[in-house]
Parts: sequence; C-alpha cells; structure tokens
Amino acid sequence: MKRQIITLVIAGIFLISACKEKKSEDSQAKSKVCVSDSLSKLIKIDTVKIANVKDELSLSGEVSFNDNRVVKVFPFASGQVMEVRVSLGDKVARGQTLAVIRSADVAGNYTDLETTRSDLAVAKRQLQQAEYLYKNGISSERDYTEAKENYNKALSATRKIREQIAINGRGSTGANGTYIIKAPESGFVVEKNISAGSYIRQDNGASLFTISDMKDVWVWANVFESDIAKVKTGYAAKVTTLAYPGKEFEGKVDEVSSVLDPENKVMKVKVVLPNPGLLLKPEMFTNVLITNNEPSSSVAIPSDAVIFDSSKNYVIVYNGQCDLHIREINVIKSVGNITYIGSGLKPGERVISKNQILLYNALSE
Repeated sequence: MKRQIITLVIAGIFLISACKEKKSEDSQAKSKVCVSDSLSKLIKIDTVKIANVKDELSLSGEVSFNDNRVVKVFPFASGQVMEVRVSLGDKVARGQTLAVIRSADVAGNYTDLETTRSDLAVAKRQLQQAEYLYKNGISSERDYTEAKENYNKALSATRKIREQIAINGRGSTGANGTYIIKAPESGFVVEKNISAGSYIRQDNGASLFTISDMKDVWVWANVFESDIAKVKTGYAAKVTTLAYPGKEFEGKVDEVSSVLDPENKVMKVKVVLPNPGLLLKPEMFTNVLITNNEPSSSVAIPSDAVIFDSSKNYVIVYNGQCDLHIREINVIKSVGNITYIGSGLKPGERVISKNQILLYNALSE
C-alpha cells in the first residue's frame, strides 16, 4: 500500500513538470507581434520629447463692447421724447438723427436770445451816442467808459446764450423748442435707454444712446477662487460661441480684476478680441480657453498615443518592426493634444500614436 502511494506522488510530479514544459514550449512557439508593411501605413510613430508644460483653463464669459471705443450720448436739455428713429443694433452715420425731443429748455434759450439781442442793440446805440458826445467834449470819459462796459456785458450775454443753444439745442428747428439728438460718430447702437413718450431730465446720469464701431470687443470671463492663480495679464485666450460652432477667436487677457464679485464670488477677467466681420455681438455667451506656458518642463507625447485600460494608462513603445512593448505610464495632465508624462517614458523613445489599439490587443493576448 505504501509503495502504491509513493508511485502515485512520483507520477503526479512528472505530470506537473510535463505540463509546465508544454506551456513553455507553446509560449515560445507563439509567433511575435510584428508590424507588417500594410499595417505600417496605418500607424503613426512619434518621438518622446521634453516640452514646456502648458496649462489650460476653461471659463464662461460674455461679449461686451469696448468701452474705450464708444461714444455715449447724454441729454443736454430736459423735455419729452417725441420720436425715436433708431433701434438697438442699428448702424448709424455721423450726424444722423437719433431722436426728437420737445424741450422747454431749448425754447427758453431762444427767448433768452431774443432778449439779449434787444439788450445788445440798446447798449450799442448808447455806446455810439456816448462816444460821439465824448469825442465832441460834451460828456465825460467816465460816461463813455460806462457805456462801453454795458455794451460788452450785453455782448457777452448774447454770446453765452448762442453758445448754449449751439450745445444744448444743436439741430433744433427754432424757437418752438424742438431738440434733435444726432449721432456724434458713426457706428452701431449698442445701448438705448430712451423711448417715445418718456420724459428725460438734464441731470439724468444715464446715457440715452451708446454708439460703438465694434471693430474690437471685450469678453468678460468668470474665474472661480480656486483658479485665480492660473490667470494673469498677457495669457493667450481662445473664444468660441454657440453662434459660430468650430470658429475660434484669438485674443489675450488684458485685465484681471482685483476684487471678487460680491454676488457670485467670481473674479472677472477681460479678454480683448479683434472682431473681423463684426461677428461678435454684445451679450453673446462664450466659452473662453485661457492658455499659459508654465516655466516647468516635462516629458510629452501626443494625447492620441495614450491607451486607457482598467483605470491605468499605457502606450505602445516601438523599438523595431517586431520589437513592440506595452508600457504603463504616469500621466500628469493633458492639454489639447499633448499629454505630459511623470514616469514611464524617456526622451528619444518612440511610441505609436495612431491605430495602436490594434497592436495593444494583440500584445495583450
């Protein structure tokens, strides 16, 4: 009985050894994965390089007109709006009528002008008479000087009223008090705070119209507290809109606010953009991508080369047509089509960045 047990154990050992040898022979007999000539036309090989680390921050924003390239039209006289001839977004030319106002102030200016004209005519006659009497030795120099001063005062009063009418009543049709507001410059009406029938006051702090040439615009983007350190003046910015899918507008961060918005707790940054074709309109919502080249550098490869499998990242290292290896890598971050590697690759090595999944599946079997 004891001899039979020993015999069975020895037989089992020989059987396990034979299985291991068989598995090893099968593994060695298995053909290597090679890149055929036809497959080589379908793949792309890139060299691992050292590159400056880029950082991108995606923000939401809104288009606004350039405050440095606008003209705000304020009321120079109070009155009732009789007619508004332009709408928001209209293109206007310099001198074009924007609105018509019936103003008691303008009418009063013309009344004052008539009064000062009469006073000036009287003062002129008195001056001529005083000058004649003085030159003929009938009146004193004092009387002549007093008449001259009275004339100068009347002349100044008349000039003041005329200048006031030239400013406040520019374009008015006469003493009936019609006050015509005209465009001081050509451009687009980007703000309109006036409507027919309303009453405006001269001391109103709000502008009636805002006109902008729209050749360049501002985009105000919102930055949360956690991302404030990632945005600085001069950083490159790419702006996209829903209105023009696939089109990018490139600009730079021109201003970074020093305070947070008290309501939504975000910091505002201003991006200045050229506006060719006047495509960007005020109040448009935008996506803003802020890009920064950090002073640090890292190993970088195309993002297309990375294979994500089972919560890990891999690449196919290409050493030769039949010398391919799967290698796990540690990804720092990806920006655009560049992935920065913390470990797993060295500069100068080559990786497959197109259709590498086919080789990955073959090498994984």
